Amino acid sequence: MSAIDEHGRPEPPVAAGETDTLLGYLDYQRSTLEWKTRGLNRAQLSVIIAKSTMTLGGLLKHMAFVERYWFAKRLLGQPMGDPWAGVDWKAEPDWEWTSSLDDEPASLRELWQRCCDDSRKIVSDTLHTGSLDTLCVQPWPNGDSPSLRWVLVHMIEEYARHNGHADLLRESVDGETGE
Repeated sequence: MSAIDEHGRPEPPVAAGETDTLLGYLDYQRSTLEWKTRGLNRAQLSVIIAKSTMTLGGLLKHMAFVERYWFAKRLLGQPMGDPWAGVDWKAEPDWEWTSSLDDEPASLRELWQRCCDDSRKIVSDTLHTGSLDTLCVQPWPNGDSPSLRWVLVHMIEEYARHNGHADLLRESVDGETGE
């Protein structure tokens, strides 16, 4: 059991194997996004700063998409499912960002949490029958297939980058700051 910090985030292990370290850091980053969006209402989740469509609500919906895309679609070859299946991405490339303005906070949080839970199960099942070297079922257009290890590192990077955005957005909403 890992220690929980003052914001409710599980601390990544300080001396563990590769798998536990990667999963620990990914859950820490997921928990950081949860903290940065915690307790905010619809108007607060919809605050836009600068010339961007990025909002805290949009971050939740975007990261739900990214969770589903990498773990279910790329790793397992499953369809994206709702709410993404019917989106015309060419006509609406920022759909997850702009459509989040119409979503209730509880719906955004539930979608993101469900996708995180699904991803955790997919990773657990994959590691039970395979390893971090397991390749994605759906290769890139050039034929290369990233490994589960690559996907986990990419997800840590994706969350870390967007958590930096979340820091700026949250500070603009109510002044809350923190790592």
